[in-house]
Amino acid sequence: MIIDSLQNASKYFGLHPNFKKAFDYVNQNDISNLPDGAIEIAEGLKLIAISGQGNTREEAVKGFECHDKNIDIQISLKGPETFAWKPREKCVNPNGEYSDERDVRFFHDAPDTFFELQEKQFAILFPEDVHTAMIGEGLLRKVVIKVKI
Repeated sequence: MIIDSLQNASKYFGLHPNFKKAFDYVNQNDISNLPDGAIEIAEGLKLIAISGQGNTREEAVKGFECHDKNIDIQISLKGPETFAWKPREKCVNPNGEYSDERDVRFFHDAPDTFFELQEKQFAILFPEDVHTAMIGEGLLRKVVIKVKI
């Protein structure tokens, strides 16, 4: 997992060939005003704009998840937004089977830690990062960029 500010995004371009394309899209478009929903940015890159009321920690961890085929770049646009996290190798209580169609696996495990993103900060969550988000008060707004591995 990586946590940083958008101004430092170029430091991570070398980690995946599509990271530069993802952050170029963010910098060249008004992502704050995108309607909720998904946009195909390029081959292997999908942006999902999300807004909604923040959840409690207890409610949010019901969606404790990870992905096998995608890396998430989650960017906070209106927050602050709290995330829960735990390394996948420490998760031992699956919540159902892996969904290949949705590329998601859920867990009943308790998070190891919580962290908070402020506006214009991001988290890069790799397949080994079990996570949940949208924890907070009031209206939260974000984009999630799915980067195909």
